[in-house]
Amino acid sequence: MNSLELMVRNAQGRYLVATADQILEAARQVIDRKVPRGTLLTSSELARDYLRTKLAGYEHEVFAALFLTQQHRLIEYSELFRGTIDEAKVYPREVVKTALRLNAAAVIFAHNHPSGNPEPSGADRKLTQQLKQSLALVGVRVLDHIIVAGDATLSFAEDGLL
Repeated sequence: MNSLELMVRNAQGRYLVATADQILEAARQVIDRKVPRGTLLTSSELARDYLRTKLAGYEHEVFAALFLTQQHRLIEYSELFRGTIDEAKVYPREVVKTALRLNAAAVIFAHNHPSGNPEPSGADRKLTQQLKQSLALVGVRVLDHIIVAGDATLSFAEDGLL
């Protein structure tokens, strides 16, 4: 064992070297404590860091959303759809239902690209516009759509794609 290895305790109380998946899951739990419900998300950097921690490391696509209050306080992070290595089927109706159930006033979408390339596809752009239009009908603003590709991220809002 080298000094940089992380350890986990198994059910028998023995310490073993943590796997990459165990480390990523622990990081996801830590970020949830660092950014709890009610946290003000006015910084795009905080949102990107949070989403990078939540979505990096998945070997399949996950489409998620940060549902926010009018003042951009976090109501809930939700992984809405899970896909394959190169796509996740997203249903706007289900996204609208979740936003209404949570009484969200705004949302930040995110999904990962397991390929490591953060550039949005044509389908990503089209979906974002469909979701923006669908949510506008019920008074929910889409603030951003962030693509996570390993350590890299791309913000639709910052790149003028919203």
